[in-house]
Amino acid sequence: MQPDSSNDQDINIPTTGVEPVEFGAVAVDSTLQQDEPVESQDGPANRPEVDTVQWQAAEYSQYAKQPIWYVGFGVVVVALIAVALLMSAWTFAVLIPVMAAALLVYAHRPPAIVNYTAGQQGLTINGKLHPLGEFRAFGVRQEGDNNLLMLIPVKRFRPGVVVNFPREVGEQLVDSLGAYLPMQEVPADFFDRLIRKLNI
Repeated sequence: MQPDSSNDQDINIPTTGVEPVEFGAVAVDSTLQQDEPVESQDGPANRPEVDTVQWQAAEYSQYAKQPIWYVGFGVVVVALIAVALLMSAWTFAVLIPVMAAALLVYAHRPPAIVNYTAGQQGLTINGKLHPLGEFRAFGVRQEGDNNLLMLIPVKRFRPGVVVNFPREVGEQLVDSLGAYLPMQEVPADFFDRLIRKLNI
């Protein structure tokens, strides 16, 4: 049998004018596109390089208490106990002095010294990372001699992160976080003002 000569004809494949691009010994068609992630305008590729900021500060602000503070505190505790007894709320009457004692112990506990690091990844507090993606903005404010940094969370009812920082790292800290988050004013809320007023 003779093979069919029609099968021996060359098959012409149109190239549409595209030449293969060679990478080493492998020819790859330049029309093929790899699935590569595209950085958004806010992605790391478009963010400026900033230095990581490290500092140490007290865990919280501790305020000095005058003798009048203890007098007022005792009066409030006695008044609350009297109200609880008049309302026959025996359990609450017992809990009031317990809570008062716990508050006194907490108020006199010296704050621990905490290690902080702020950079592209986020804010690290004693080795625990808080990624910047969890926050929508940040702000700084001064309360007396204390400088406070507040990170405002994306989730509405999630509490913000508030930390102390020394004045000497303030400018570098603002530059570092400002490269990734918008800065906004963060006035003290009612709870902050109450804590400051009571010197707790």
